[in-house]
Amino acid sequence: MASLPQVNNPNLLVGYAGSDDAGIYRLDNETALVLTADFITPPVDDPYLFGQIAAANALGDVYAMGAKPIACLNLVAFPAKKLRPDVLQRIVAGALSKITEAGAVLAGGHSIEDDEPKFGLAVTGIVHPQKYWSNSTSRPGDVLILTKPVGSGVLFNANLKKWVSARAMAECITVITTLNKRAAEVMTDYSVHAATDVTGFGLAGHSFEMARGSKTRFEIEIEKIPIMTDALAMYEKGMTTGVNRSNRELVENHLHFSRKLPAWHEEIVFDPQTSGGLLLAVPESIGNQVITALRRAGVSHAAIIGKVRPSNDSIFLSFL
Repeated sequence: MASLPQVNNPNLLVGYAGSDDAGIYRLDNETALVLTADFITPPVDDPYLFGQIAAANALGDVYAMGAKPIACLNLVAFPAKKLRPDVLQRIVAGALSKITEAGAVLAGGHSIEDDEPKFGLAVTGIVHPQKYWSNSTSRPGDVLILTKPVGSGVLFNANLKKWVSARAMAECITVITTLNKRAAEVMTDYSVHAATDVTGFGLAGHSFEMARGSKTRFEIEIEKIPIMTDALAMYEKGMTTGVNRSNRELVENHLHFSRKLPAWHEEIVFDPQTSGGLLLAVPESIGNQVITALRRAGVSHAAIIGKVRPSNDSIFLSFL
């Protein structure tokens, strides 16, 4: 978006100039609108689950701004000549279940004819104009907290070859259909310096965006990253995804692995997530307190995975 003219409006608090998860427009001194849109292709065959996953994925961008979703519009691309109308009905029903769980409403939407199903949401949320989170404001000394495990990308691909155990796939589905609502609600009681949700660019890509935006360096300990069951085994077996390579290329000039890992092990940090967890930068003094509060609230995978350091060169991301 760098080539586009900048918007000169003091009420646009967050726009397209950076890489935040949503835009923010101030209505008055107490309320700002949070605006985002996202849609995906089906990672599963079940239409209802597809709707749930797509909705959780789109709602995640609002939670990543420290905001509360209030209204949604469906974004639908559907091959009406290939699939029955009840398939679309089940997709929307799945999405509606997550929209309702989020405390928001479904207000309508738009559909087009397409060769492949695609579904998502345009989501509007609200936040106090002085209390939203950005992904570019981490500070040296912060600790990094990740609220969900990574690995869904490779698991979905490997599952097409029936390499993944039923238990591991069920765990993956549970993770990605879980809203980031509870995590975001817990964090409103704490100081959050920066936040994003980990989605298509993988942990490395989204960490890089945060670190570059705040001119810091993220040091992440590989062994502390929560990883979904069987995900590393799938990479070791030779499976990958269609975007691992591009995710690596996005950061490779700004990334350093401080320890020698097998190539397949490195791939987990480039694994594209759908409806991934929140990545939060918080003061080190409250890190353990935050983890305790998150786990008490049911965010069972939450973990401190690294620290924020000053950056004096082009290396914004180190894996230790």
